Amino acid sequence: MPRLTINGKEVEVPAGTNLIEAARLAGAEVPHYCYHPGLSVAGQCRLCMVDIEKVPRPQVGCNTLATDGMVVNTETERVKETRRSIMEFHLINHPLDCPVCDQAGECWLQIYYMKHGLYDPRMTDEKVHKPKAVPLGPHVMLDAERCILCSRCVRYCDEITRTGELGIFNRGDRSEIGLFPGTTLENKYSGNVIDICPVGALTDRDFRFQVRAWYLDRAKSVCPGCARGCNIEIHTSQRRPHHNRGRRVARIKPRFNADVNTWWICDAGRYGFPWIDDESRLTTPMMSVSDRSTGTTWDEVVVAAARALRGHRPEEIGVIASPQMANEDLFVLRRLLDHLGVLQRDARVPPREPGDEDDFLLRADKNPNTRGAELVGLVPVSGGLDARGILAAAVQKRIKLLWVFQHDLLASAWPESEVQAALAGAECVIFQGTNASGTSARAHLVLPSAAYAECDGTFTSFEGRVQRFRAALPPLGEALPAWEILVRVGRALEADDLVFRAERAEHAFNGLAAAVPAFAGLSYRALGDVGAMVKS
Repeated sequence: MPRLTINGKEVEVPAGTNLIEAARLAGAEVPHYCYHPGLSVAGQCRLCMVDIEKVPRPQVGCNTLATDGMVVNTETERVKETRRSIMEFHLINHPLDCPVCDQAGECWLQIYYMKHGLYDPRMTDEKVHKPKAVPLGPHVMLDAERCILCSRCVRYCDEITRTGELGIFNRGDRSEIGLFPGTTLENKYSGNVIDICPVGALTDRDFRFQVRAWYLDRAKSVCPGCARGCNIEIHTSQRRPHHNRGRRVARIKPRFNADVNTWWICDAGRYGFPWIDDESRLTTPMMSVSDRSTGTTWDEVVVAAARALRGHRPEEIGVIASPQMANEDLFVLRRLLDHLGVLQRDARVPPREPGDEDDFLLRADKNPNTRGAELVGLVPVSGGLDARGILAAAVQKRIKLLWVFQHDLLASAWPESEVQAALAGAECVIFQGTNASGTSARAHLVLPSAAYAECDGTFTSFEGRVQRFRAALPPLGEALPAWEILVRVGRALEADDLVFRAERAEHAFNGLAAAVPAFAGLSYRALGDVGAMVKS
């Protein structure tokens, strides 16, 4: 491994490391535009110049590999003057529209100018004008005047998605990014070009002009869109509630995790959040009285749920959990069912349409915690029925209490007539979930759950990686985290398990780690930001 000195600090780096990454390991930042660690090296922007001892001219940091004994300085006067000159070059034709640019506050042209530029402009000629607000696809808008031709987006489409929609056309100061004839930027990962664009050239059509970046709050989370478990950040608009059309969630961004999704996420995960603030959200506990659903209090609905559970024999109760639920939710539910002696339990409901899958990130299983449900024990046990069997037993009136979590059974692959008969055949239907559906409309008790963005918890990916997600928002209305609802029901049933004393999601997870061998030794601290694998 090469050992070199950067700004007077000795550092050892893996072989093949370029000077931008070597400087980062030494705690120094080398400004750059065209370089991205997930893409090939282009060396186009020339901003990453550094001085190397015994080399007569500054060298391009992205295209220079660290070697043993190298002495590098990233802050000499010559390097600083070179940066100012390069910044001036990039800004010759750049419009001075920061106040109205959607990228303001996150623009690296803006940031680096403030850090390394600060020159007096000498350009007096009219700037070159290029196309503005050009839709490239359903999600991406191009402002060619702001583009600095770093070519990140072109390389991304060539190397990552391998769809090749984008290119650089024309020459000199007339060069601009554009689509190849007959193409549209609508691959399944197109939104990533917005993230890697260092300026305001490529912006999000959904997010444009909705809320300023400095008003956003950020929370680390995990995408619930499929079993991959891509790491994300949820950006919320809470300080300016009248912005972003009143929606609390403003956008989803990828969060780097080398073992899961690196720098990328799919468009389905990126744009799949509107349900969190949708009008269909369940916000109040509901109880059916004389065939009419009315709002009630949590105390009343929990007592009613406990009375219904206590009033039926274990073999008359069927529970259909959901792999959309967190590990903590599933564990508390399992403890509750064990306390009641209920064997009819499952968490698998087939979707009406099969999910799409590829060899990159997308998984056909569109649930984030199928593996967790299996490990926790929310699958049919010996002597119990699976979800389809539970419905069949409800039709025959052998299952008299049907407790459904999250699923809209009427939107499943099962015949609608069969589901309707099951919901009609049960004496009591309890629905617990986030959004109203055909199933919740037929429930006698409705328990509104908080969305994943509104609570703490963990998911287990298909690979067995347990990862934390954190609350980005308070729950809407009176909704509560699913584990907390179940804890309240357990207390009403006078269950003596320690998990029913949990006051935080972490307490439920600690109980899970102590009880389920696959999770042994894990804790929120041990999971950190990147997660940890379950024991095989």
